[in-house]
Amino acid sequence: MLSIQDIHTYYGDSYILQGVSLELTPGQVVALLGRNGVGKTTLARSIMGLTPARRGRILFKQIDITNLPAHRIARLGIGLVPQGRQIFRSLSVQEHLDVMARGQGRWSLDAIMELFPNLRARWRSLAGKLSGGEQQMLAAARALVGNPALLVMDEPTEGLAPLMIRELGRTIEVLKQTGTSILLIEQQLAFALRYADMVFIMSKGRIVHQCSPADLASDALTKSRYLGV
Repeated sequence: MLSIQDIHTYYGDSYILQGVSLELTPGQVVALLGRNGVGKTTLARSIMGLTPARRGRILFKQIDITNLPAHRIARLGIGLVPQGRQIFRSLSVQEHLDVMARGQGRWSLDAIMELFPNLRARWRSLAGKLSGGEQQMLAAARALVGNPALLVMDEPTEGLAPLMIRELGRTIEVLKQTGTSILLIEQQLAFALRYADMVFIMSKGRIVHQCSPADLASDALTKSRYLGV
């Protein structure tokens, strides 16, 4: 599904991703963990073509997307739920979803409303008037309505109340059941371990550890060294 092969990404002269490799198979949920500032969001941006890698390759369904523009990558079937939500506060829920709806697939507007009933109730509300949890649901719905095969979720639990985090977990479970692949970039360790099939840990722009969630849960040394747990 997704193959990241030794990519190197810069912001100007700042060397951020220093040879990152990662594999994600169809229907798999992979959690990417690490402290703040180690390059996790930069990896998401490189996948989406927002900050392209200068070296290495990113393959999606065996298509080289390394140097493609972001809109072409999205059309190939990768959706992004960005850190900080990045919704348009002056647009309504309906307008967000109408703009992004594309083609036939599992995630019609009706299916989205079934998954996120709060959004149905706020259908004509401006996004800026939604609660933080509702805005996060809108960010996820906006990505899903494009019917992606792969969903990149960057810090989706950030700033959410416990009830909304549980709702987000329920959403991930539904996506897993429908075969959507997910790259989950997350700070909340317990949340990531609960829903992931495989875990990668990043430090200083490199992947430094890979294991199952169960193995990481019992590995106090790795958690302390790389996650500060």
